[in-house]
Amino acid sequence: MIQRLIPFAALSLCLQAQPAYSVFEDVEYSGPGGFSLKLDAHIPQGNGPFPAVILVHGGGWNAGTKQASFIKPLFPLLDSTGYSWFTIDYRLVPKHPYPAAVDDVEAAITFVKKNAKKYKVNPKRIAIMGESAGGHLVDLVGARNRQGLAAVVCFYGPLDLPEFTRQRFGGKPLTENMKQFFQIDEMSPAAWMKLKEASGSTYLSRKTPPFLLINGTKDEASPYPLSDYDMNLLQAKGVKVERITVADGVHGVVNWEKDPKFHTYKKPLVDWLRKTLGQ
Repeated sequence: MIQRLIPFAALSLCLQAQPAYSVFEDVEYSGPGGFSLKLDAHIPQGNGPFPAVILVHGGGWNAGTKQASFIKPLFPLLDSTGYSWFTIDYRLVPKHPYPAAVDDVEAAITFVKKNAKKYKVNPKRIAIMGESAGGHLVDLVGARNRQGLAAVVCFYGPLDLPEFTRQRFGGKPLTENMKQFFQIDEMSPAAWMKLKEASGSTYLSRKTPPFLLINGTKDEASPYPLSDYDMNLLQAKGVKVERITVADGVHGVVNWEKDPKFHTYKKPLVDWLRKTLGQ
């Protein structure tokens, strides 16, 4: 485990100055079957306890790490909250199909709660945040909410996999990584049932915490009409939900980062976290 100190720094877009953070890298949080799973813990100075966010990277369930370039635009935003926050690795396909990654996200939450005092975390104020495939994972884990989560932030991830499959693929073949993750070759009745079983939409209830959806209107990997569908679904189940729309945004915060006109999600995201989890 490596610890390093992050000094004060300014964040653009009128966000507050970042507090100083201690960063604990490569902390093992679980070891399923001898496979070492690690996280990086970013802990603010001060006594705490603080609200916390657990960040789950995307990558199509078959790629990515806790330090992947495509999630790094979110790091300074999380620093600006003054919360404890964590970015995690999880098992990937083809070696580790569903539900391994789901189990890993839940294991990370368990670890953070078990070590709440060490990492200055308020265990009643934990949010999970994911993008793309990581969005699917936090949707599912958050909807079931077996661990008393306080909030879910989903960047362009599928909440309802059957609807996602219909809108994204239509009659076209599934991507290879999706076949590998869900272990399906063709859309048989059993495959549709498996997708339903692996969907957050199946488990929405009064236990489900508030959701924030963040979507770009020109996202071909996760078509924007899906977010309308998800909003309606969450509202119908009585789940508090808000949405941030990035006009003309394609897939990926790493792509949004290239042009300031796509940065409009940043301050509303931090504001929503503060409203939902507290200062």
